[in-house]
Order: sequence, then C-alpha cells, then structure tokens
Amino acid sequence: MINSPIDEIKNRLDIVEVIGSYIKLKKAGANYRALCPFHSEKNPSFFVSPARQIWHCFGCQKGGDIFGFVKEIEGVEFGDALRILAQRAGVELRPRSPEWQKFKTERQRLYEICELATKFFEKQLGGSSFGKEARKYLLGRGIKEESIKKWRIGYSPDTWKGISDFLVSNGYKNEEIEKAGLSLKNEQGLYYDRFRGRIIFPIFDLNSQVIGFGGRIFSVNQRTVQRESASTIAKYINTPNTILYDKSRILYGLDKAKVEIRKKDFCLLMEGYTDVILAHQAGIANTVSTSGTALTTSQLAILKRYSDNLYLAFDMDIAGDSATKRGIDLAQLRGFNLKIVTLPEDKDPADIISKDPKEFEKLVDNSLSILDFYFQNAFSQFDKAKPEGKREISKILLPIIKRVSNKIEQSFWISKLAKNLEVKEEKVEEELKKIKPAPYRAEGSGAGLEEETLGLEPEEIINRANTKSRKELLEERLITLILKKPENPEGEQVPYGAGLNLIEGYPLSFFFPKTKKIILALKKNSGLESLSDETKDFFNYLALKSDIEEIEEKEIVPEIKFCLKEIQSLEIKNKLNEISKEIKKAEGEKNFGKVKKLTQEFCQLSKEII
Repeated sequence: MINSPIDEIKNRLDIVEVIGSYIKLKKAGANYRALCPFHSEKNPSFFVSPARQIWHCFGCQKGGDIFGFVKEIEGVEFGDALRILAQRAGVELRPRSPEWQKFKTERQRLYEICELATKFFEKQLGGSSFGKEARKYLLGRGIKEESIKKWRIGYSPDTWKGISDFLVSNGYKNEEIEKAGLSLKNEQGLYYDRFRGRIIFPIFDLNSQVIGFGGRIFSVNQRTVQRESASTIAKYINTPNTILYDKSRILYGLDKAKVEIRKKDFCLLMEGYTDVILAHQAGIANTVSTSGTALTTSQLAILKRYSDNLYLAFDMDIAGDSATKRGIDLAQLRGFNLKIVTLPEDKDPADIISKDPKEFEKLVDNSLSILDFYFQNAFSQFDKAKPEGKREISKILLPIIKRVSNKIEQSFWISKLAKNLEVKEEKVEEELKKIKPAPYRAEGSGAGLEEETLGLEPEEIINRANTKSRKELLEERLITLILKKPENPEGEQVPYGAGLNLIEGYPLSFFFPKTKKIILALKKNSGLESLSDETKDFFNYLALKSDIEEIEEKEIVPEIKFCLKEIQSLEIKNKLNEISKEIKKAEGEKNFGKVKKLTQEFCQLSKEII
C-alpha cells in the first residue's frame, strides 16, 4: 500500500532510468555500473542495483536511493529533490499535504521568484517601448521569434524598482528578492533592481527551471549616466551566486542540449548566450555556453556525464589567456578528448552562424585536436631554425605533452616534436623528465586534499580521504561474504549457510552495533524489516557489494574464518590497550595489588591473540 507521495514516487520511477538520464550506465550482471559522477576515476566503481533500487560508489563511498542521487547530483535539499522527482513521476504534491509543507524550502521560494520574474521580463519585451526595441535588436541578430519564446528572453525596464515592486506586490519580501539575486541594497538600507535597461537571458538548471539571469545592456537612462560613466557600465552582468545559482557549476543551454550531446557524443562549448541560441536554432543542438567564464572543475564534472569529447569554439585567446588555458588543462586532466574550432579573426560563433550555419559546421568538422592546435600556435610564434626558437617552442609544448596520460599517445607527440625541431627524441625525453607535473586536486575528496604530483591515481586520492578503520572494513567484508550464502557443510537448513554458523562461537559484543543488528536479523531470516532506516541502508550497501563481489565458492568460508579471527584479535588488542592504561594508572596511585591483578589478566589475555 502506497501511503505518501514519497512512496508513490519510488513506486513509479525506476532508479536505473533516473540515474541513466544523468550518466552512462552499462549492464554488469544483475546490476549496472558507471564512472562515478561525484569524483574523478578511470575505472568504474559506481553501481546501481535495480533489485534494491539503490546506488553506491565504492570509490568515494557515496550512495542511497533516487532521492539521495538527485540531491547529490543537483546539489539540492530533500524538498527540492522531492519536487524534481514528483514532476518526473507525474505525482502531484498538493500544497497543503504534510510532505509539501514539511519540505517547502527557502530554495522553493527562490524558484518561485525566478519563475515569476521571468514572466515579468518576457511581458516587458513586447509590452514596453524599449522592450519592443530590444525585440527588434534580437531579431536583427538573427534570433527568431520561436527562439525568443523557447529561451524565454525578456527585457528589464530601465527603472530602479520595476521588478522589485512587482515581486513585493505578489507577496515576496525584499530580503528574498535580494537572495534570488534580483535586487541590491544600498548603504541606506534601500533596495533597488540589479537588472535595469537590459535584455534578459534566463539561466536554467538541468530540469529547465529558472535559477538566475544574464543581462545585456540595451538602454541607459540619464540617472544612470549621472551616477557613472556609460563607458564603465558592464555590457553583461549575471546573477551573483545564490542558493540556486552557482556560476562555476552552470552551463547555459545544457538542459536543452544534454540529449543531443549524448546522441552525437560530443559537446560544443561556446562563450555567450546568443552563440548558443543561434547554434540551437540552426540545428546544432549539442551546444552549451560557459557564459563568459573559463571552464571549472565542476562544469567539467557535469559534462563528463554526457560525453568525453569536448569541442571549444571560443573567440577568446585559447593559447594566451591564462584562465582559459587553465580550464583546458583541467579538461585534459579529467581525460576529455579536446578539439579546437578555429574561428576567423574578430568573429564569434553567433556572427558566423547567423550569416551561414553551413560555414560554421565546416569549421567544426575541421577542428584541430588540442595538441595539434598548441603545436600550430607554438611553431607560428617562433623560428624553429634558431636555438632560442627551439627553446621557446619546447617551453610551451613540453608541459602540455607531460599531461598526456596515455604513454603511447605521449610517445607520438614526443616523436612529432623531435621531428619538427630536428632534434633527437632522446633529448626531448630528457627535457620532458625535468618538467614537474601540475598539482592535482581531487574533486569531492575533502577540503584541502592536494597532491604535489600526479603520482597517485584519482581513486587512490579519494580512498585516502574516505578511510575506514580496519575493524569496520573487516566487518563489512564479513557480512558481504555471509550474503554470498556459502553452503553449510553439515547440511543444516541455515538461511545464510556456513557463514552464520561460523559466527556462533564469537560474542556479538565483538561487533559494531549496526553489524550486530544485521547478524541478528539474518539469523531470524525475516527480521530485516525490523531494522532502522539507517541500518537498512547499510545492509543494502553490503548486499550490493556482495552482488558485485567475484569470489570462488571454495574461498568464501576460509575468508569468513579469516575475518572473524582478525576481528577477534583486534578486540583482544583493544582490551590489552585498556588494561595497559589501567596498569599505568594503578602504578601512579601505588596500588600494587591492582597492578599485580591487572598484569595477570594482561598475560592471560595475550595468550589468546591469534
């Protein structure tokens, strides 16, 4: 019986389908596996169990149900995950239902503000004189009416409190409007609009909900000019970071491009809003924008869910701009196959697409691999015939070649550089060894965890940040093996075979409370339903671990015995440590009778160590 919207959502949605809409899943026996979207890894350690409707990453140790996945991947609270999945499942969350009242969050209020503001801006685009001029400008740039509607482009009137007054009149507080990034507060404590006299581009999350805005200057009134020179007014301004909007995590247009990126298996990355809109309008729908910022680790982690192939169509200096180059370096470290779409001088993608989309498609088809691009750029700057030219070219290219993780591919570029510089490969290799790799910061692996070299694999770095005690690992291994249901040699009808029989000789006090509860539940065979939600989650994690564990039947019982002996030894060692502390304390108190008694106990217990 389904008792709540939460149960109904879980009943209607399949976890494989939900997670599969975010990342690429591959069948692995009864389960599915993938590269984890929450940390960098080369070998898949992320598993989804359709039978148990759970997921778990055995690299970064994150896991849970569909709500936990959506919370993690969208970076939202439970209430927002509930709303996202309810919409997907077609489950109505009635405003007065206990679930809705309980989980309606500050985030939801901000979503409502952003949606209402979008409608206000859309209306202004066609309803005011300056708005109509802004619409003409957009049409003149080649953006069609259907694209204006699709991308919900609007106009913010050139007044100080246009949107603020509108939202306040609809029941929202000035403080909330400021938190949504739509207003500012001056030194006198008065609120005024952030976006004034601008064409507004709403920014959407992956579920096409408005979370922020980009504003292009269009008209400037005299009061603005009196306060600051028109030349100093920014051409574009964005919503600042809010609870909903984090510029470093957002890619404009990804909500509309993600299916096409998967289909074409590459993402075309541009710089501006109009670039993306015109690309989609021309049928190049695997296109997103960084909104004028350099690539970040978070953006790359999101893109990695959809494709490993990234084409950059920036009109900025890819080779010279340090921020852009840093983003490219990060993409290389994450294992992206990078290509550069070389644009004509002083042209951006929007200019080319609006004039001739086919011409832009040719540029994409003729894009260069990132290393070919760097080679071309470096050799165009310096004379390879001169010693100083050879030095400068190698100074640019050697750190880039150093970042190529595949040694066969790296060998190709070493050979190419040596040939182009007309030097021996051995000399290039000698210089390459002198290059110190850039620091690697493992995403999602804990604040401040940084390696000075690339000596450790990302998985190893993650594991360092998620260490468990030896006893915890042994107990997890023990239950995992018991769930394999090894055959009971004596032929007794025990639900989990020999594993539970072997535990009989060990006191339950040896185990952590969660392990103890699971052992007792397994002995009852039907007692799992009585476990708390936390212990059930732990059991499901161990059951999934057992499903994917590959071990020969004959090895299971010896492994269980080993785990039990090691757990017993650890318990005895812990007890010996406690006795040692008591002996020291008794010696300090000159209680020699107690010292003698404890020493005897220590010696007796020491004999039991296996």
